[in-house]
This record gives sequence, C-alpha cells and structure tokens, in this order.
Amino acid sequence: MPTETPLLLRHHRPFLAFWLARIFTASGFQMLTVAIGWNLYQLTGNVLDLGLVGLVEFAPRVLFMLHTGHVADRYDRRRVAALCQTLQALIALSLAVGSLTNQVSREMIFILAFLLGGARSFEMPTTQALLPSIVPAALFPRAVAAAQSAQQLATIVAPAIGGLLYAFGSVWVYGPTVALYVVSCLLMLNLPARQTSLNKGKATLDSLLAGIRFIRSRPDILGAISLDLFAVLLGGATALLPVFAKDILLTGAWGLGLLRSAPAVGALLMSLWLARFPVERKVGRVMFTAVGLFGVATIAFGLSTSFWFSLAVLVVLGAADMISMVIRASFVQLETPDEMRGRVSAVNGLFIGASNQLGEFESGLTAHWFGTVPAVVLGGIGTLVVTGTWMKLFPTLANRDRMHERQPETA
Repeated sequence: MPTETPLLLRHHRPFLAFWLARIFTASGFQMLTVAIGWNLYQLTGNVLDLGLVGLVEFAPRVLFMLHTGHVADRYDRRRVAALCQTLQALIALSLAVGSLTNQVSREMIFILAFLLGGARSFEMPTTQALLPSIVPAALFPRAVAAAQSAQQLATIVAPAIGGLLYAFGSVWVYGPTVALYVVSCLLMLNLPARQTSLNKGKATLDSLLAGIRFIRSRPDILGAISLDLFAVLLGGATALLPVFAKDILLTGAWGLGLLRSAPAVGALLMSLWLARFPVERKVGRVMFTAVGLFGVATIAFGLSTSFWFSLAVLVVLGAADMISMVIRASFVQLETPDEMRGRVSAVNGLFIGASNQLGEFESGLTAHWFGTVPAVVLGGIGTLVVTGTWMKLFPTLANRDRMHERQPETA
C-alpha cells in the first residue's frame, strides 16, 4: 500500500486540478506580496509601514471570521473560492493600472491590502474545507502534504520571479499576477460538485459559534492551532525581510525574492517527503520538536550577517514549519464533520492569519522599538518559551502517538 497510494493520488484528476489551482493562486499572492512590500518601502522608507500592511491584511479575518465559515458551509465552495480569486485578480489589476499611471500611493496600498485580506479570509476556509471532499479519507494526509508542496513550489519560484520582474517596474509583477488568478479561478470552477448536502440554515449566532465550540471540545486541536498561533506570531520575521535584504544583507529586490523563497524550499522538500512517508507515530513529540527548531532557526537568522547562511537557515525554518502544519491540518480536518468544516476552518484560518499577518505587525512594531535584529532574536526566544509552555498545558497533545486517534464525542 505505501507504494500504491502516491500513484493513486497522482492519478486523481480532481486533486490534480485542485493542486494546479493552488500553484497559481499561491504564485499570484506571493508575487503581490513581494511587489507590495518593496513598493511600499520605496515610497515611505518606514519599517513600521511594513508591519501595518500585515495588520491591515489581517483585520478582515477578525471582522468576518464567523461569517466566512458559514459561507463555506452554506454555499458551493467552488464558486466561493472562484469569486475570491476573481477579487484578488481585480486588486492586482488596480495596482497594475496605478503603476502605469504613477498613482500608487501609501493609502492605496493599505486599502487594497485590506481588500486582499478580505478575499483571502473567505478563500482559506473554503479551500481547506473543499479538499476532504475531493480525495478519499485514506489519502487525505498525503493530499494535505501534496497540496502544501504545490503552495511551497509556488512560494519558491514566484517571489524570485517577482523580485526579478520588479527590476523592470512594478507593473511587470502586477500584470502577470492577474493572469495567474484568472487561471486558478477557472480550475476551481471545474472541480466536481459537492457530494454532501449544503447547510441551508440561517447564519444565527449559535451556528456561527459552532466551530469555536467544536475546537474547544477537542483539547488536542485547540492546543495545536494555538501553538501555531503564538509560536509563529512571535517567531515570524517575514515582514522584516525587505529590511534585512536592503540594510543588513546588502542585496536588492532579487535578494528579497530569494529570501522569501528560502523557507519555501525547505517546506517543499519536507512536504514531498511527508507525502511519501507521512508521520505515523509520536506525532505530538514530532510537532513540538519541529516548532522548537523553528524558534532556533529564527534566532540564527536574526544574528546572521551572511546572505547565504541566512538562506540556509530559512530553508531549515521552512522545513520545520511544514512538519507542524501537516500534522495539525490533517487531524483537524479528519476529525471535523463535513457539514461544519467551513466554520472550523474559519477559526483555524484566524489562528493562521494571526500568526502570519498579525505576526508581521508584531515584527514591524518590535523592530521599530528595539531594532530589527533584536526583534527577530527575541521572537525566536519567545517561540522556544511557548513550545515548552504548551507541552505543559497540553500533555495529551505532547504525548499524542498517532495522527487519527479518535476523540470522545461531546454532548
């Protein structure tokens, strides 16, 4: 069976369409992120603005968290995802037009970042809830790793391409991004229709809060997603990469693209390994070890003054983060009923968004207060503290042996 399963997954046509859609939409987002960050830093030269972009992009996740999950459970998930990708294409088109007419401003970037965050706040839980209905349950852990390999492949290639294209002008980044989102939209619409019945209930407060109640009733799930929240919130340094590229490592936009790609190199290699050899035993200890390694790599990156050593450390950081992500995503989705996967994914998406976008704001703020290098080093130390604390707070998660342990049902 271990040699047959990957073959079945590769020949599963709906998953292949989903996989390609992930490549295109992730490529579009990564190219947008590189261009927006570099464009904004050129306009203002203010490191705090880089953090504010993350905060603005994260805000819709909080504002619409309860509704995004309900939309994913009530409406056709393919069409919801396609609509979100269409909106992102329009955002990229607006930036392209603004670049051609020299109308891109700090305020315009913040407004479009908010809209981008709004589109992604609906897209993320929808696509997360969509995947389990595409592949059989037996293939799902491998499908999660394979889907992540698609995203990481895009994250490796797209930022580097975005950085290189930006040398010719920002419109050379924004223009191709529009096409990437359009192709992703078409692929998403061609996925098979949902097999289970739609949740046609009204968006009552009780139904909207169902995802939160479900997560609270599962200590292992609560511990895993909150560990990711606080560990990456403190240890993430993505928003500060333009500062490291320009002022510390002394590279240009091409160097920024490579720095952004480096974590994805490690994540891609690890996702390919996990798709072939999934973690099956001692998953709790493996996850906590990976998060601890993430913190150590963050500290090493903050202290580095060598461009190539920084790239190597970021590769390790990305590989460690991928292990934690695959373990968390697999058992969260498999232990959630399909009719409420959207709402649970929305809550999980809030945690992920907080660890990324809100983490970018935290990085920008602490860099503004203490300096860029101290901010990253302190963040890595904070990740190690969180890892040790969570092992004490969630002992069943730390000692969890298998990915698919059944949890007792709650009334």
